[in-house]
Amino acid sequence: MQKITWEIEYKSQLPVIRYCKKCGKKTEYICSDLFRVNAQHKYLDIWLIYKCSNCDSTWNSTIYSRINPKNLNPEILEQFYTNDYNLVKQYAMNVEFLHRNGAKVGIPEYKIVGQDICIDDSTQIRIASKYPCQLKVSTLLREKLGISRKVFEDMLDCGMIKSISGVDLRRSKLNYEIVLQIGKSKQ
Repeated sequence: MQKITWEIEYKSQLPVIRYCKKCGKKTEYICSDLFRVNAQHKYLDIWLIYKCSNCDSTWNSTIYSRINPKNLNPEILEQFYTNDYNLVKQYAMNVEFLHRNGAKVGIPEYKIVGQDICIDDSTQIRIASKYPCQLKVSTLLREKLGISRKVFEDMLDCGMIKSISGVDLRRSKLNYEIVLQIGKSKQ
């Protein structure tokens, strides 16, 4: 049995859906790749700044509120001050963080990187994502294999596609990774 890995490579960060007061409707907010660090006496407030895609009004997504700077690792604090890209991406791709801030999350642009397979050959596929994501496994499989929803459903029903952990592939979302068996199993 062949074992391969498909990596989800993100071309954009998670789009955030929020009500924009200026536009008067729900719109998509895009991460500005900038932190805002504000000092209030002995305490700090730290936000990740988003901009409305229509009118450029801003929304500050709270990371820390009224935190003593001594409670933060000095290296992390420096990353906030310098708008470290990796730290920005870590927060901008964190679905739970965005939900805690009252935002709905859209689907980012992505591509699936990995070897193409023949669906008739028995193959174990590990689909991995660097960030927890809300992408449906069924969508990823259909896209990478180039099959229709009907063909996908038929393959599930006859056991040609199955999850090693037994999750329902019609409904499951990727999160960090999933391992699948595709093709005819030799018995």
